[in-house]
Amino acid sequence: MSDKNGSSGGRDTDVRAPEADRPARIRNVVLVGRSGAGKTTLAEALLSASGAIPKAGRVEDGTTIADQSPSAGGEARQHRTVNLALAPFACDGVKVNLLDAPGYPDFLGDLRAGLRAADAALFTISAVDGVDGQTRALWEECAAAGLPRAVVITKTDQMRGDYAATVAACQEAFGPGVVPLYVPDGQALVGLLSARRYDYSSGERREEGKGLPERYAPLREALLEAVIQESEDEGLMDRYVAGEDLPVDELIGDLEKAVARGGLFPVLATAVPHGDRPGPVTGMAELLEVITRGLPSPLEHEPPAVTLEDGKATAALVCDPDGPLAAEVIKTVADPYVGRISLVRVFSGTLRPDETVRVAGHNGSPHVSEERVGALTTPLGRRQRTVAQCVAGDICAISRLGHAETGDTLSAPARPLRVAPWELPDPLLPVAIRPRSKADDDKLAQALGRLVAEDPTVRLDNDAETGQLVLWCLGEAHADVLLDRLRGRFGVEVEPAELKVPLRETFGAAAEGLGRHVKQSGGHGQFGVCRITVEPLPPGSGIEFVDRIVGGVVPRQFVPSVEKGVRAQAAKGVASDHPLVDVRVTLHDGKAHPVDSSDLAFQTAGALALRDAATKVPVPLLEPVDEVEILVDDDHVGPVMSDLSSRRGRVLGAEPIPGSRTLIHAEVPGLELTRYAVDLRSLSHGTGTFHRTFLRHERF
Repeated sequence: MSDKNGSSGGRDTDVRAPEADRPARIRNVVLVGRSGAGKTTLAEALLSASGAIPKAGRVEDGTTIADQSPSAGGEARQHRTVNLALAPFACDGVKVNLLDAPGYPDFLGDLRAGLRAADAALFTISAVDGVDGQTRALWEECAAAGLPRAVVITKTDQMRGDYAATVAACQEAFGPGVVPLYVPDGQALVGLLSARRYDYSSGERREEGKGLPERYAPLREALLEAVIQESEDEGLMDRYVAGEDLPVDELIGDLEKAVARGGLFPVLATAVPHGDRPGPVTGMAELLEVITRGLPSPLEHEPPAVTLEDGKATAALVCDPDGPLAAEVIKTVADPYVGRISLVRVFSGTLRPDETVRVAGHNGSPHVSEERVGALTTPLGRRQRTVAQCVAGDICAISRLGHAETGDTLSAPARPLRVAPWELPDPLLPVAIRPRSKADDDKLAQALGRLVAEDPTVRLDNDAETGQLVLWCLGEAHADVLLDRLRGRFGVEVEPAELKVPLRETFGAAAEGLGRHVKQSGGHGQFGVCRITVEPLPPGSGIEFVDRIVGGVVPRQFVPSVEKGVRAQAAKGVASDHPLVDVRVTLHDGKAHPVDSSDLAFQTAGALALRDAATKVPVPLLEPVDEVEILVDDDHVGPVMSDLSSRRGRVLGAEPIPGSRTLIHAEVPGLELTRYAVDLRSLSHGTGTFHRTFLRHERF
């Protein structure tokens, strides 16, 4: 795919290309792939090849740009990407905003943020591991975001790496649009579009002349036909059918059109030696050329929908630096010293320092504020380079934007807008935490507030019923990173606690209760007596109170007092400190004193009567039952069904879903779901997802 000289052009060491203030000279590219596919290593090799950094870092040593970025938190310890990291560089007059997105399912929120910020994806697949369920799930994430893709097959130099088999697996999983653009041949790459061979055995890229061996002719024909067909270039098709020699520059232009339309996914091959394994870095020049010449600019990728702040429709966004300002916070980092650092993608207009912007909350949040923008920077690891402005299509960082959170919209106060939010995954793994000391307790609330602002996939519950503080996470690795951030960034030590599931009590049969509160100790006394009958009701009925007093034995003004006492005691529980539900309480008799009866006396009598009734019949516990929908590959339906049965679940049905998947409907006790996010991932090899909704309480 190279030019006539076989060169990929000069490398600009400055992050900003000379013409990067034009959207046409910007590329926003996100690296996507399952954990272990080599995304971060590939990003380091690209940064080194472009001259952005002098030497590529290593994941094993914790020296990569992702490890040094402001959002880093757990990468070096876990040896995998757990946060979205931005690494901008310049190449051939084009500014490239390279986004390294997590591939592990626990960090799906950051992946989706990266998909929102990018205009194209480099879909990374290991030649050793091939295509698995997690890879297919990530491909579907890109497809759902409407993101054009090029496929990068890594580790082609490893002994077990099989490029041809990996391409075949991609074509089977993702369709015929997956077509090789470069093919590895020993320590060389064969360019099918340019019909040239590039040798890397010496450590440098060296062209070996024009022309391809006959064995590559079918692959080149398939590529040319796919490019011309998907770009819908009828003139080029006629010339191809007529047997003309097609200019490479025209083919590159049509390749870019085909990729932008989402019909063609060119495949490249790369090799970056790991550890002490010798060998050249292969394929970076080709990959840089595809990024700058074969992937769409922000002008060719449709921006997200936008509405006026009041929800009314408005004209669609256009990537125009002179248009109305519409930008979105794609990532927030809560730094304990600097404050909030907001990574912002500008979709329309131009963002400038010292101007006032309107910050509108996301996901239906009514929060709106106006804030002054400070300095604009482009981060590269720990370095922050100041920029004069950020035009439509570009990405920048803003520090000290005090109220902005991930997903919020920035717009001009004179024309307030709200960008439609991307869909966030539901956090389904509850982790109960408690501070280790009083000093930690004092700092915990503020630290958790910053943590939730930074990561919208975290939900914080302060359960008044159980008295526990619960972090809802996407998985164990996610929870581990969150606790590590609390400790490392905010100096707050917490420890996990055993999760308490809120239970309920009810009456197993009807019973009568006597409540007698009589105190005569001189002066004004207390007198209240009542008799009640308690009957069980169907699930979901709550507490029903019935007044059956005849003859005024309990004065009318004290009947509400009895009810208040009964309800207060029911909220506390009568047998095991769990709220009482689904009973009818009938007040049918009692006594009063003309002087000593009072509201408080009859409240106490009502509570005593309910507790007395509970001593005469069984008081069974009720557990929460959730309605669960589980989406799994067809291959895992059997194990998942068996597991549901072992959890006392009731399978209500299953329906086939396109893509060889099944949606299972079931009712499962909440006690059995506390770790289901982890267990389902194990059962389904990381591909299963589920959604839960509270249904009712029922007896154990």
